[in-house]
Amino acid sequence: MLQTVSDWLWWERLWLPANISWSDLEDTEGRVYAKASQLYAVLPSALCLLFIRYLFERYVATPLGNVWGIRDRVRLKAERNPLLENYFCNQARTPSQLLTSPSERAVCGKADVRALCKKTTWSERRIQVWFKRRRNQERAGLRKRFCEASWRCVFYSFAFVYGVLALYDKPWLYNLKEVWAGFPKQSMLPSQYWYYLLEMGFYLSLLFSLTFDVKRKDFKEQVIHHFATLTLLGFSWISNYIRIGTLVMAVHDSADILLEGAKVLNYAKWHHTANTLFVVFTVLFTLTRLVIFPFWLIHCTWVYPVEEFAPFFGYYFFNVMLVVLLTLHLYWAFLIARMVYKLIFTKVCSQLEGDDRSDEEEDDSDSLKDRNHKLSHINGSGARGRANGH
Repeated sequence: MLQTVSDWLWWERLWLPANISWSDLEDTEGRVYAKASQLYAVLPSALCLLFIRYLFERYVATPLGNVWGIRDRVRLKAERNPLLENYFCNQARTPSQLLTSPSERAVCGKADVRALCKKTTWSERRIQVWFKRRRNQERAGLRKRFCEASWRCVFYSFAFVYGVLALYDKPWLYNLKEVWAGFPKQSMLPSQYWYYLLEMGFYLSLLFSLTFDVKRKDFKEQVIHHFATLTLLGFSWISNYIRIGTLVMAVHDSADILLEGAKVLNYAKWHHTANTLFVVFTVLFTLTRLVIFPFWLIHCTWVYPVEEFAPFFGYYFFNVMLVVLLTLHLYWAFLIARMVYKLIFTKVCSQLEGDDRSDEEEDDSDSLKDRNHKLSHINGSGARGRANGH
């Protein structure tokens, strides 16, 4: 049975064009081809990158954050209340009546805040503050966000520079038809091997670290993106789509450098520089992800191959995965456009507020207002008493 599954999985028509077999891709006459067994090296690569990330965040990013004065905000802990804690953990993080819009209430359910008030003998205002503080307790601090953004900025910078060095003298960088010249009998270069190993190890390490990284609103989209990227790279490796794979990686890394750099500068309170960098990132993101990626690279994988060989399963599968990535790019482009709109047209937003995907920390604005009101009332009463006594 296992042999049958293996035969089906490695059926040549799934991975290779017609009239091409695995025996045609054996190392001969100085040619070296990519092999599926080499993908086992991705796991140690991911673990190694996780270890390097730990060292970087502890011994580089954290001291740098100290120099720039990046500190976590002081958080007030939620009062101990088993009833509200049970509601928070098992039903909803936000009672529906504490939300402002009908759509938010519909998402969170028909929670009855008045019932919570009766059970706890607390006021609605006090319950609202409790839920804000309790949500803040589960959010990552500013220093953690800074360290993560710094690591990703450094990695993307290194990967992009390596990709440029690996591609700058290759003919398929300047003429995309060269991507398919002699396909699939294209010898694998050492630079391509290490580029793939680096990128696949990084995205696998991101999957491993999703559970303890900063939680973002697009968590599901991130999981889909990482799985799609790893599937795409793994399939392109086995099917010898390596040339187009390296081009896709280089195009994606270029804009990510600016995004993570803008976050780092924003956390360091270099707001004007961060805003400028974010605008440049928006332009580059649009150019690379919404222009070059679909109209050059997907066009290259959709149109040019059929000039060289008849379409096969891998041809369709590879293009579908590229379209999945493009769909995610369109979703993120919407979020970016919304942030740019806030940055340019909203007076309140005079600085970049952060990643719209992040689960931002909330202010205890109501409780602070109440406390300030009480303090001012006490001070006013004291002053009047002293004046009357005088």
